[in-house]
Amino acid sequence: MNFHLLAFDAPGGLGGWLGFAPLILIFGVFYFLLIMPQQRRQKKWQNMLGELKNGDKVVTSGGLKGTIIALRDDSIHLRVPPDNLKIEVTRSSVVSVTTPDEPGKAEK
Repeated sequence: MNFHLLAFDAPGGLGGWLGFAPLILIFGVFYFLLIMPQQRRQKKWQNMLGELKNGDKVVTSGGLKGTIIALRDDSIHLRVPPDNLKIEVTRSSVVSVTTPDEPGKAEK
């Protein structure tokens, strides 16, 4: 009789748990390589949007570069060179902020 085959078919045995171990391992790898870094980026981006202030130079997702002249609840007003156009964009379209350095540090 083949006893080694019966050991794997027994319900509630170690074989059932070991069958899910690769799936748990794959989920863990996906979490640490994909989900966790994305959550960190999202949190950093939300903090950046919350810290926007007048005078910050920003780049939007559409590629517009401008200076913030007014802040609203869900939008910002930008002054865009070269003609100093004033436009309104949503806060969520801001991709990055480049604030000017302090004058003493920039001249070195």
